[in-house]
Amino acid sequence: MSASFELTAEVRKDKGKGASRRLRRSGKIPAIMYGAGEPPLPLVLDHDAVVHNLENEAFYSHILDIDVEGKTVQAVLKDIQRHTHKPTVLHIDLQRIDAAEKLRMHVPLHFIGEDRAVGVKKSGGVISHLMMDVEVTCLPKDLPEYIEVDVSNLGLNEAVHLSDIQLPEGVEIVALQHGPEHDQPVISIHSPRGGVESEEAAAGEGAEGEAAEGEGG
Repeated sequence: MSASFELTAEVRKDKGKGASRRLRRSGKIPAIMYGAGEPPLPLVLDHDAVVHNLENEAFYSHILDIDVEGKTVQAVLKDIQRHTHKPTVLHIDLQRIDAAEKLRMHVPLHFIGEDRAVGVKKSGGVISHLMMDVEVTCLPKDLPEYIEVDVSNLGLNEAVHLSDIQLPEGVEIVALQHGPEHDQPVISIHSPRGGVESEEAAAGEGAEGEAAEGEGG
């Protein structure tokens, strides 16, 4: 993992909706940190610092260093509560990590080779992205920042399924642990909408023309 993220937090003393509103008005975000066999810890984070980090895709699937009043705790982002129509964050959930305990995290998919995919270049197909991330389970040390999916050899009317993804060592896809019926497609190439109909119409017009010529002869 190439990126690194650090957040400075304070232990939250006041609780309740009124206290949370006061925090937000002062540019802070109420948060909670839990997991690793320790009790939940209410925290306060700086809103601008969190929003700045959220602009980086890797922040969502990365181990974060949280400085809690001078003590660094490693955690991952588990949930974000956002305002319904304002660009503000209302609450953050953080999960402490245990080096010996597997995580379940959603990791972004990075698709490569789309511009040279066989079904696009040779057949004029259109790409459909059916998933943009995938839930994986792994130890913290194996957590990938993203997973690449190469579609350069994908043909027309073909799809890449979860089981086709090349995973880093130590990483498993959660859905596949529940059986082959959960092996969903993540990206596919299909004919342009209306393409088949246009071809059939053209073929029909050609046949009618040939018939008319035959009758005229």
